[in-house]
Amino acid sequence: MIEMVPKKCFLTKGVGVHKDKLASFELALREALIEKYNLVTVSSILPPNCKLISRDEGIGYLPAGEIVHCVMARNETKEPHRLIAAAVGTAVPVNENNYGYISEHHSFGEDEETAGEYAEDIAATMLATTLGIEFDSNCAWHEREQVYKASGHIIDTTHYCQTAYGDKDGKWTTVIAAMVFIE
Repeated sequence: MIEMVPKKCFLTKGVGVHKDKLASFELALREALIEKYNLVTVSSILPPNCKLISRDEGIGYLPAGEIVHCVMARNETKEPHRLIAAAVGTAVPVNENNYGYISEHHSFGEDEETAGEYAEDIAATMLATTLGIEFDSNCAWHEREQVYKASGHIIDTTHYCQTAYGDKDGKWTTVIAAMVFIE
């Protein structure tokens, strides 16, 4: 059996605007610098000991045409001036030999901070529940974040978000945010 556990990853994001929906997505991928790969979306696990590197360094490892796994959030609209967001959130355990979580969130009407923090919250909550950290799910994110980090089990949480307003002339506007894996 071939083991396919990524050792490195990077975050990226982009926006595309075009009269055609697919071309708008392509332009968002270009801005994110990941258009030349065959992207395969995967679910929400951050592999143990997977090191987050810069986008520029990560792209240097990937030849054009490679099949590349990623967790991707994507949203699009052709409604003029409609605010759209795509965000990924991450939660990394203190023990790097354990896996973490990545979440994807896409929304309408949320600014970058709101959408990004929501994605971060989802990832942290998923990790907290697997680690048995007790928390009040009715508390605000910032309160739960302190509980998670004070538990000594979660070392870091973060988010990466792309927002845009729909094109004023009604062209398709696409936003993406992704965690891209390097095997």
